[in-house]
Amino acid sequence: MNLQLCLSPLGKLSLRPDPDVTQVSRTMAIFQSTLQEMPEAAALFSLAASDGATKLPKSYEYWRTFTVRWLKERSLLDGEAANTQPVAALTDQQAQSFIDAAPLMDGSEYLSQELLQNKWQHLDQWMLGQIQSHNTTFADLMHDRAPTWHIGGTLYFHLAENKADEDLPFAFVATWQPQQADGSKKHLPLAKALEHYSSTRQKVLLRELLEPVQRAAQSSELIAGLIESRAIYRAQAWSADQAWQFLQQVPLLQNCGVIVRLPNWWAKRSRPQVSATLSTGSKKAFGAEQLLNFKINTVLDGETLNARDWKHLMESDSGLVFLKGKWVEVDRHKLDEAMQQMQLLASSDGLTFAEGMRMLAGAQHDLSTSNTHTNSEAWRFVTAAPGLAKTLAGMHDPQQLKTSLPEKSLKAQLRPYQVTGSRWLWHLNQLGLGACLADDMGLGKTIQVIALLLMIKKRREKLPNLLVLPTSLLGNWKSELEKFSPSLSCCFVHKAITDNKTLVSWAKEGLPSGTDVVVTSYGTLPRQSWLQDQQWHTVVLDEAQAIKNASTRQSKVVKQLSAKARIALTGTPVENRLSDLWSLFDFINPGLLGSFKQFSTFAKALDQRETEKYTPLRNLIQPYVLRRLKTDKRVISDLPDKCEVTAWCGLTKKQAVHYQKTVDNLRTTLETVGGMKRRGAVLAAMIRFKQICNHPSQMTGEDDYALKDSGKMQRLADLCDEINARQEKVLVFTQFRELCAPLAKFLSDCFNREGLVLHGGTGVKKRQALVADFQTEDGPPFFVLSLKAGGTGLNLTAASHVIHFDRWWNPAVENQATDRAFRIGQKRNVMVHKFVCRGTIEERINTMLQDKAALATELLEGNNEASLTELSDSELIDLVSLDIVKAQTELRN
Repeated sequence: MNLQLCLSPLGKLSLRPDPDVTQVSRTMAIFQSTLQEMPEAAALFSLAASDGATKLPKSYEYWRTFTVRWLKERSLLDGEAANTQPVAALTDQQAQSFIDAAPLMDGSEYLSQELLQNKWQHLDQWMLGQIQSHNTTFADLMHDRAPTWHIGGTLYFHLAENKADEDLPFAFVATWQPQQADGSKKHLPLAKALEHYSSTRQKVLLRELLEPVQRAAQSSELIAGLIESRAIYRAQAWSADQAWQFLQQVPLLQNCGVIVRLPNWWAKRSRPQVSATLSTGSKKAFGAEQLLNFKINTVLDGETLNARDWKHLMESDSGLVFLKGKWVEVDRHKLDEAMQQMQLLASSDGLTFAEGMRMLAGAQHDLSTSNTHTNSEAWRFVTAAPGLAKTLAGMHDPQQLKTSLPEKSLKAQLRPYQVTGSRWLWHLNQLGLGACLADDMGLGKTIQVIALLLMIKKRREKLPNLLVLPTSLLGNWKSELEKFSPSLSCCFVHKAITDNKTLVSWAKEGLPSGTDVVVTSYGTLPRQSWLQDQQWHTVVLDEAQAIKNASTRQSKVVKQLSAKARIALTGTPVENRLSDLWSLFDFINPGLLGSFKQFSTFAKALDQRETEKYTPLRNLIQPYVLRRLKTDKRVISDLPDKCEVTAWCGLTKKQAVHYQKTVDNLRTTLETVGGMKRRGAVLAAMIRFKQICNHPSQMTGEDDYALKDSGKMQRLADLCDEINARQEKVLVFTQFRELCAPLAKFLSDCFNREGLVLHGGTGVKKRQALVADFQTEDGPPFFVLSLKAGGTGLNLTAASHVIHFDRWWNPAVENQATDRAFRIGQKRNVMVHKFVCRGTIEERINTMLQDKAALATELLEGNNEASLTELSDSELIDLVSLDIVKAQTELRN
């Protein structure tokens, strides 16, 4: 199957369909089969044990590299230790290097040092368990299951300093460490080992000794020369140049099964570097249009080198130079190349903001890749001068920002992380820089933007701000703007909220004086050309994944808007697809990532690096992306266990026509019938209203549940796209059994995977099987349930989202269903989405329930809609009448 390897929200490796994976190698097939049937560690081992020459998709290659690193560490354990002891834990620096090296893959946002440490330990526990359960040794197990691997532990190459000789300051010796019954670790010179095992005819030990020696000779000309001259059999005094040649071949030798012992300083070796300092000069202002000054120095471990020291380094014949009391690694070609690059930039009038930020991130100023393979960037670095560094620090670490928030005008109490987010948005906004607020769904991106808009208003900015949203979110934003920021003057440029006469007036005469915020949809923006001609202070895109395809018309129109600052809101990861990432940044900070062709070439070159592949890219985008996850301990402690939100939906034209016709028919019926017939007619009408709000086809009995015909279906699609991107699970409740199958079919398209359905006709045994299937981490992503059947006796804590597609008009019944997910055993924050169609009976009942009005009490007591039949004709018609301005929404593009 075409499956991508990704990381789940719980930190486990999982497989998901991926059309980009076009070929499945034998290595991938073995891994996929093992992952589905055995412990994760066994599957990772199968990757590491495979032929390293097999090219794999990036996500597979990443986890193979991780496991190979662990396997190498275990291979280096001496003797019995390899069979009984765990390898050393990853250091924080090593774990962070793996995080920085992660490719663009689904779930990369869940990577953490703690997660990688756990996987490292689980690999160890699995391996030691295998050794014990099969009564074998690590070496024998590797010989059986990974015959292409070369296990070290016997042959050693030692390089040490020889301080007594200035001309030959290094010493080399090869030794052999035989297995000792008493566990001792005695080393024998290589010559004596060969002589001993040859004379005693211990062929097995002799073969074990000769194999790594032969492999080393095949891989290294240096070792081959030592063997040919027989110099390898005695201790050698080496020059700095000989030692340097040997150091360059250490990785090759280790792969051959040789254990290499080196001086301690080599692990943290010193390198001279060309240093550049960026500053804004004497100007205090800073922003995207700022040119940056450029000053060059040469340094060694933070200490500035003088001209004499630099000359000494550049005239050295060896890659190792003794300078300032220590051995220094030198590559004259790369140093000279780095110096020429820096001098060329320094001779210009200054770096643009984008060029400076690229260099601070560790990339070339023009994103060129000419030096990516030679890694010349390791021989240069760029820093920010104190003034610039202080400005950038707030972008990297929003916690330190202390801007005052509009406490009086904001009618809400922000949580601490929301305060931080609002301050961060303000900081970048004032610098004229774009920002991507990528918080998890449910963490309150809307309220943080509202706080920002109030801060902008407080500054008395003359230009209005523009919000561009999916049509399905217009109702939600209107509700929250009215609730949390009544002082903001808002204009809604959309026919669902504003009449056409007013829209025409705004287009001709301009916006009303004092307008703070204009709200429109992605579909309306291209059709209202005057919005594109307007100068904006800040443009905000909600559900900004709408512009991930840079070639669409709506993406192009949005990017042509003129604004001082731009903000993108998205709850889906922004680092999983190159094209998505580039298109998003092409909006918030145009030019920072170059053209798409330039950016793609840059990213592909990074993928060829041996270590910390994506560090420059992540460093480049990190200051402009703020992402907090619900699983973050700093956030989740501040969240309620259950968060309930009203998901406002509109009606399509087809829904509105059916709804109004049903209102008219009810009015006529009420005029002609009474008694039990009136009661029956009212109850039948209530059901039809609910069905129409769900989808017209539910009322008409048609099989075509087209997306374009239902505002709720459109809202459901938007919501599930984000849930799917987050690899989370959802329960979808409906009170109508006949709607379960159409919803399941629709959701299968959203998730590209089949889900589960449970209703009153589902047998007890099958119910249990369905629940067990859903509760597994790699089980189906959605579960459609009829409200009554799914309201009791089920434990569905694998879900982190609950959607009430239609309302029972009884909070007790809905809460009982919600508690299928939110109950004992739930470790996730649960989001509850209650779908309500604006301008319909659903909105009026929802308002009554929230206000605890008398009618709401009657509904609760009756547990059904029967009490509605007791209303007078005029009260009933008022309750069900259609507010067309509120309800109608445009069709999806």
